[in-house]
Amino acid sequence: MPSWQGKSKGNKLGYGIFIFILRYGGVYPAYFLLRFVAFYYFLFSWSSSRPIYRYFRYRIGYGRWRSLYSLYRNYYLFGQTLIDKIVVMADMANKFTFDFDGEHHLRQLVAGERGGILLSAHLGNWEVAGHLFKRLQTAINIVMFDGEHQRIKEYLSAVTGNRNVNIIVIKEDLSHIYAINEALSKRELVCMHADRFLPGNKTLTAPLLGHDARFPMGPYLLAATFRVPVSVVFAFKESATHYHFYATEPRTYHGRRNQGVETALRDFVTLLEEKIKQYPAQWFNYYDFWE
Repeated sequence: MPSWQGKSKGNKLGYGIFIFILRYGGVYPAYFLLRFVAFYYFLFSWSSSRPIYRYFRYRIGYGRWRSLYSLYRNYYLFGQTLIDKIVVMADMANKFTFDFDGEHHLRQLVAGERGGILLSAHLGNWEVAGHLFKRLQTAINIVMFDGEHQRIKEYLSAVTGNRNVNIIVIKEDLSHIYAINEALSKRELVCMHADRFLPGNKTLTAPLLGHDARFPMGPYLLAATFRVPVSVVFAFKESATHYHFYATEPRTYHGRRNQGVETALRDFVTLLEEKIKQYPAQWFNYYDFWE
């Protein structure tokens, strides 16, 4: 059972310090401070370092020293993605640039007026390209675990303001299913990660990087049940201020539901593995994903 419990690390003071620096100094001073924060986690956060080191060593195939260097770089890049996300969400002045591969696929999805599902993973930082959603001029619903500490969530909400999106929180009473159904019935887009699950959730198994891994059944079951177009989206950091966004051609999963679920999973995992190999340092699942 993966040790991830639906919560992210960090505290209110830490977020406050970085937001102060971002407001009055910009991203580069924040990145400089981040080097020391990343080194702290590199030295002292063995619970998260161990699975990432093993990921580089045994899944990607790096040697010991390159795996250690990649571990530090992974922490540093993860911190940068968090900083970048705050900058974009808060509409702070920035010099970020983007390449969009597949934006026309998303416009095709919106033009179809059927609604749709966007699947992604904790690989890269597709949320930072969220301003693209404004260009699509359609309602966006983001499905997420309610795992952040409430004080930090409230603090970040106050800083970033109201985004032009609706958050659907995954709950034990399955009320989020009704919210997703309502959004799709309104022909809106529903975005969700399709790589993590909490203990007790139903899962599917598929080979990833040569070893079996478990994935949450929910996203793929939704795709096969609602039979709306599905696109897989990612965004990867390619330099300090440049991102590359990818979106696949929308596909609808017809046929028997079980068959649709398996096909949706296979399509997602195939693309996920392709992008992992292309951007290995931007894998941000800090637990034993293959356990």
